[in-house]
Amino acid sequence: MIDFDAHLAPYAAHSSKSRGRRHPEGTAGARSEFQRDRDRIIHSTAFRRLEYKTQVFLNHEGDLFRTRLTHSIEVAQIARTLARSLRLNEDLVEATALAHDLGHTPFGHVGQDVLNDCMQDYGGFEHNLQSLRVVDQLEEHYGAFDGLNLTFETREGILKHCSLANARQLGDLGCRFLDRTQPSLEAQLTNIADEIAYNNHDIDDGLRSGLLTMKQMEEVDLFARLHRQVVAQYPGLPGRRELYETIRLMITAMTADLVQTSAALILEANPQSIDAVRAGPPLIRFSAQMRTETTALKRFLYANLYRHYKVNRMRVKASRIVRELFEAFMSDPVLLPFDYQVASDDPARQARKIADYIAGMTDRYAIREHKRIFSLDEL
Repeated sequence: MIDFDAHLAPYAAHSSKSRGRRHPEGTAGARSEFQRDRDRIIHSTAFRRLEYKTQVFLNHEGDLFRTRLTHSIEVAQIARTLARSLRLNEDLVEATALAHDLGHTPFGHVGQDVLNDCMQDYGGFEHNLQSLRVVDQLEEHYGAFDGLNLTFETREGILKHCSLANARQLGDLGCRFLDRTQPSLEAQLTNIADEIAYNNHDIDDGLRSGLLTMKQMEEVDLFARLHRQVVAQYPGLPGRRELYETIRLMITAMTADLVQTSAALILEANPQSIDAVRAGPPLIRFSAQMRTETTALKRFLYANLYRHYKVNRMRVKASRIVRELFEAFMSDPVLLPFDYQVASDDPARQARKIADYIAGMTDRYAIREHKRIFSLDEL
């Protein structure tokens, strides 16, 4: 029998000690339980849809911009490297990273915000909770159960944020939000790997799009400092390679800082089990200096990229599409595919089915569906 946990630290999530699945299953054979989770996620319909869901730029705006799919793969790569350095469970962080955006709406965060506003009278909409809903209920691959029947630990990592009202309905999975305890170190690590990935790769996409310039990026201390190193080491390097070298150094600096800081915190706390991790303070974090620098970077990107007037134009259009689709479906549920129509007179249940339908759309499918309903040319 393969010992998948032999190399792990005592504070890591051990697949042999998993808290299990909602529906008991036999062993995964030559795979660990977390490897089985990863494989189910990769083969899911929701994972394939991420190829056509916005990260910052709509998919049709350029072939080389990140999508939710490529972003999730990049998060998984960074997370596995970090996990290996801290003797955490690489398979669990990979599964969590690949699944963390499965519930994201079309059009990035604007789709989530609008759908949440539309759902205010029906329990709201949270994309982390929707990711959990996807893997627990909405995927339809198995005869014995709805969803993917993932382990507790993977589901715990997917659910980064949750309102207290929703946490009360989630049983054991919601307890940490009510008791203010921590998730596994793997979940904590994947959350920050997500941040490292989008901070750096949004710079690349922003510069590729022309919405950001290298001159603007010099306003960010972390970028400017490492960019100077690249210029000094490789004078005359072509622009794209100069940028890639700078971003590579930024990722290296962030990951090295995270590993060094977290290792020191773990050593001091000395947790001897995952339960001790859950009962203690957060142990995966940046140093104070790196946190200051990454916060400054995020503020810069928010002001200069995410709120650029060209991005705002997309936001306005996307908002209108999502809102008008929701309102049309609520007014006339017969416009919905049969699987999403609720037979009983239950507005809250119908609204949730509509939210499931819209959240599952890719960008281009949402645009096409809007045209089908509102354009006289689409009959």
